[in-house]
Parts: sequence; structure tokens; C-alpha cells
Amino acid sequence: MAYLGRTNEPEFYYNANHETIELARRLRKWTTVSEKRLWEKLRRKRIGGAKFWRQHPVGFYIADFYCHEVRLVVEIDGEIHDSLKQKLHDENRNAEMDRLGIFVMRFRNDQIAKDIANVVKSIKKEIIKRITRKA
Repeated sequence: MAYLGRTNEPEFYYNANHETIELARRLRKWTTVSEKRLWEKLRRKRIGGAKFWRQHPVGFYIADFYCHEVRLVVEIDGEIHDSLKQKLHDENRNAEMDRLGIFVMRFRNDQIAKDIANVVKSIKKEIIKRITRKA
């Protein structure tokens, strides 16, 4: 099926409900500095020709960045992710993504701020690895 702009395919959203989709739309308006910096690198297929969406619904979760073609999520973690409660949430989230065949890459805010070139290099390496595996 050709991509014609927008899609409402259940697989694209992994059967996310309407509320999750609407929350993702609202979250796109409130991005962090780190998200803005990384989005500038990811948008317009700048990394490995991969199309990324930001604040994309995946089931009942919302991924910071998602590439459907290679089933890749890129998350940017701030200090909140250091709490035990959030670590457990992240583990459950990663397990659900894994169940869906989606690989999750996590980077810290300070990695984006101090070494975005290596972050981009890591993402590109993973994209190439996943494309090669598909072929």
C-alpha cells in the first residue's frame, strides 16, 4: 500500500485508542529542548532515509520518536526516569514494545546536549542494522 500522507491503520498506531492519539497530538506542542534538538536531526528522513514521527501513539504508550519502517522507538529520558516508579514503568513499556516487535533506544537529556553527534550515529547504526535484517 502506498503512503498517501496520513494513515489510520490500526497497525500504525498499534490499536491506540482515541484518547491516546489526542494526547499525542497535544504533546507535540510541548516539546523539551532535547526533543527539539534531536527532532531537527531526525525529521525529513535525515538519518538513514528513515521517516520518523514524534510523539507517536503505540498502543497505550506514546513514543518520543517512532520509525514504522524499521519498528524503532527513540526515547529521551530526563531525571524523572531515575525514580524507581518510572524505571518500572519504562521496563513494562519496553517489554510491550518488544512484544510488538519494536526496538527501543534510550538516550539521556545530557547525551543530547553534550554529544548529539554520537546519538545520531547510534540511531543510524541501528536503522541500518534493522533494514539489513529485514532484507
